[in-house]
Amino acid sequence: MRNEGRIVRWIWWLVVITAFFLVGFIIGWFARPTHTHTENEASSSHHLQEFLDEMQASNIRAHLRKFTRLPHLAGTKQNLVLAEWIRDEWQAFGLDSVEMVPYDVLLSYPNPALPNYISIVDHAGNEVFSSSLAEPVPEGYENVSDIVPPYSAFSPKGQPQGDLVYVNYGRTEDFFQLERDMGVNVTGKIVIVRYGKIFRGNKVKNAMLAGATGIIMFSDPADYHAPGVQTYPDGWNLPGGGAQRGNVLNLNGAGDPLTPGYPAKEYTYRSSPEDGVGLPKIPVHPIGFFDAIQLLKNMGGQLPPNSWRGALNVSYRTGPGYTDAFKTQKVRMNIHTDNQVTRIYNVIGRIRGAEEPDRYVILGGHRDAWVFGGVDPISGAAVVHEAVRSAGKLLSKGWRPRRTIVFASWDAEEFGLLGSTEWAEDNAKLLQERAVAYINADSSMEGMYTLRVDCTPSLHTLVYDLTKQIASPEEGEEGLSLYESWHKRDNWTGDRDAPRISKLGSGSDFEAYFIRLGIASGRARYTKNRRTEKYSSYPVYHSVYDTFELVDDFYDPGFQRHRAVAQVRGALVFQLAHALVLPLDASQYAGALRKYTETIAQLGHTHPTEMETYGVSFDSLFSATENFTAAARGFHERLKTLDTTNALQVRQANDQLMYLERAFIDPLGLPGRPFYRHVIFAPSSHNKYAGESFPGIYDSLFAIGHAANPGDAWQEVRRQISIASFTVQAAAMTLTLPA
Repeated sequence: MRNEGRIVRWIWWLVVITAFFLVGFIIGWFARPTHTHTENEASSSHHLQEFLDEMQASNIRAHLRKFTRLPHLAGTKQNLVLAEWIRDEWQAFGLDSVEMVPYDVLLSYPNPALPNYISIVDHAGNEVFSSSLAEPVPEGYENVSDIVPPYSAFSPKGQPQGDLVYVNYGRTEDFFQLERDMGVNVTGKIVIVRYGKIFRGNKVKNAMLAGATGIIMFSDPADYHAPGVQTYPDGWNLPGGGAQRGNVLNLNGAGDPLTPGYPAKEYTYRSSPEDGVGLPKIPVHPIGFFDAIQLLKNMGGQLPPNSWRGALNVSYRTGPGYTDAFKTQKVRMNIHTDNQVTRIYNVIGRIRGAEEPDRYVILGGHRDAWVFGGVDPISGAAVVHEAVRSAGKLLSKGWRPRRTIVFASWDAEEFGLLGSTEWAEDNAKLLQERAVAYINADSSMEGMYTLRVDCTPSLHTLVYDLTKQIASPEEGEEGLSLYESWHKRDNWTGDRDAPRISKLGSGSDFEAYFIRLGIASGRARYTKNRRTEKYSSYPVYHSVYDTFELVDDFYDPGFQRHRAVAQVRGALVFQLAHALVLPLDASQYAGALRKYTETIAQLGHTHPTEMETYGVSFDSLFSATENFTAAARGFHERLKTLDTTNALQVRQANDQLMYLERAFIDPLGLPGRPFYRHVIFAPSSHNKYAGESFPGIYDSLFAIGHAANPGDAWQEVRRQISIASFTVQAAAMTLTLPA
């Protein structure tokens, strides 16, 4: 009996202990931290609002006024002085470290002793007309020295002379139409084209390929005048004596022309200047429309299509050459520009991350300008400066981001994105391992209508969430969020009811980070009404009239739009640096891929007979996109149950999100463009400014109509489809469960 009682007691105690264990387990299970991590989110939200409230429109105005008093062309003393000002103020704002990083790159300047100009000469070689040597300087700047005259950076020296031919915008299709439909060959001729539609370097490349001996570019009022607006200083339209400076390289992401792929340090091997990457082979020069009238008014040849006519009081005849009364007159280009290796300086500031210092979020924009740079780039540089000041204020109160924030003031962007690309090359291995995102901070505005955002699809959700927390800067919209203001002005038509977000092209400093290294990137700025305002860029772009007064008097009196842009850029950086789980959305990427696949397939199917003949199919790409969609859906489902107290699990999920963009990088690059490596996004081969989806497929389809051997051309289409299919499938695999 005693033994039986002892056994019963042992069984009783075992039951009690087991019950306590089960109760404790159940309590612990339901009390465990969930994915909401409310306390972390509340703290982050509080600091974000404090950061946004700290940014002041009056400060941005003061920064812009200070930075635009004098010209600050890359490689000049004044741009170095500006870099030193920025370095010193960033240190005073409280950043953990600030440094100036030098590179020695190829730059290009006019020869002060031999000015560049265009002339018309008679049969004896006497000049009967010569173009302006400089722009009329705006009031208040008459005593400012070192204003560089209009020129095309990196134009070779030369004095070609010959008949003039007008080729509309100088696009690929314009040259084809001129020769095929109008029977005009430009070989041995000087061509004149309108600015607009495509990057100026693409115009120069097209003219070279067509056999021209030189190219002149002008700003037509049809493309650089807003209706009903006066010319500067009474309004913001371009005066007739104004001309657009700019580089005419075709670098395709190479960086410094003499050190492609490698940082331009003192020890770096350099190619000879004549062998530099992307340098034009024919002289190039920009002029204002007053001078363009003199070159075009006596043109002979046939009348062009209506789409080739601008707004000048001339016939826009194509040539070649002038009418009978002026037949003996020729056009001569007089170009004496010098290229020289010059030192430039990036300013790099850092706030060290508290928990993940080895993860970087970068906010970068350039400070170099062709002259004063009121809009381009200082409206952006002033915003970066205010973001740094505001972040420093939070640091002084004890805040510190989870991840490291890098602030960058890039040099020599106007000469081919050189400062940002050299730093990317210098730090490529580090950035590929550690960079979370790059937010670009070029010009804060190109218009006065609404917000414009270009970014990788994984940032779409974050952009929408943050703009709902920022107030509209527009008068009469008190109480509306920036999201609501943006939505009603630029709704995404078609498949979704949300504000439009565009693809990233190129032409600014995000290029090396996004298209070469595969770092999630985005940019935000204020823009014009793209449905009604058809002029290119903003009218005084890259001219002497891009001043502080242009911004203060016309574009943003009160600087409330600048503040809104500062808050968007700053909030993106803040959330990417501070959120426990990275706010990147793979499902948005999946939706974008489905749309891009349908679009490129539709383009291919405009050639149904050839596709059947050559066995071309998009089935593999559709299949890969479906697999990516399923993988993204599964990833975000798992993210809902992530144990946010488990640092290893959080790090694994964040790494999958961070490295997703890298998965779309092809180390071999696009055909003929080895530094453009993103398979989903890259600039068009025919317009650097325009972003194309599946650029390898797009370019191969574009070439079909002009291919000498259609069979080979269609094989290239098949090859590009296979590369895209593999890449999307491989990216899908990175979102699956770790082995």
